[in-house]
Amino acid sequence: MNSTNRHILVLCTGNSARSQMAEGWFRHLGGGTVTVASAGTAPRPAVHPLAIEAMREVGIDISAHWPKLVQDVMDTPYDYVMTVCDHARDTCPVLPGTHQSLHWGFDDPAADETDSAMLTFRRIRDQIADTIRTWLATGQSPTH
Repeated sequence: MNSTNRHILVLCTGNSARSQMAEGWFRHLGGGTVTVASAGTAPRPAVHPLAIEAMREVGIDISAHWPKLVQDVMDTPYDYVMTVCDHARDTCPVLPGTHQSLHWGFDDPAADETDSAMLTFRRIRDQIADTIRTWLATGQSPTH
């Protein structure tokens, strides 16, 4: 893809895990070529602590992020609106302006309440990173 600044909105339901990790990866990998925000259709009260920890493990700090309602970020024009869960894709309000919509469906790591939940967060973190790397480099979305 070209290196012009792209305005990206990443959406999921709770804006507490997948979309927050994607926002962190876009900021980290975008090299100044992206402006990114994330939001949710029904935001949780806080970013999931395991999402914060999983990102910290790869040197990305999202501890200052907070969940936002999609209506609170609708006044910004976006080039791309990316949904990272099926529910957000199906329930997202129509956003004003002209943008390209992309859907990258990732499993919800917060749904794993077992002792191996951290492994799930790491797996989703890495899938998100691979998807964003590929998209930034080629404009194509890999299958995962």
